Amino acid sequence: MVAVATNRPSSGAATFARERHIPLGELSQKGFGSVEERDAAMRDFFREHGVELVVDAGYDRVHSEAFLEAFEERIINVHPSLLPEFGGGMDAVERALESGARVTGATVHIVTGSLDAGPILVQEAVPILEGDTVETLRERVHEAEHRILPQGIRLMEARLAPGARRAGS
Repeated sequence: MVAVATNRPSSGAATFARERHIPLGELSQKGFGSVEERDAAMRDFFREHGVELVVDAGYDRVHSEAFLEAFEERIINVHPSLLPEFGGGMDAVERALESGARVTGATVHIVTGSLDAGPILVQEAVPILEGDTVETLRERVHEAEHRILPQGIRLMEARLAPGARRAGS
């Protein structure tokens, strides 16, 4: 089953879900007393809709331990760098440009309790060109993210398919 949860009701994902009548959970942190309360609501929303794989795309929050446990090894994230480089924040593109690096990229990885440190599923390198600005580099990194996220989802679908061997088993 497919469902979309967002902490930003004005996001493109929310618009996409509304237009296609996909179940949508609008879970702005402002509506909850704590991260744990928000994540419990999101966990319950996903369980109610039979979600087996959680895809963090443009989700700019850190999940609580209870949420991570509820979907252990079933949450993936797309990050705008070649992890482990420039992990741990929302400013990866800026940091890559400021560092003088010649290449950055995008990574799809499994979410764990350590920020941006879970097993890597897919990466794509993006060259940093002379004259790049944060905006031009970010645009190319987003294009790479859009290419590799479906690949990461397919890898996880295969991994979670009945009869597939899960990590650690």
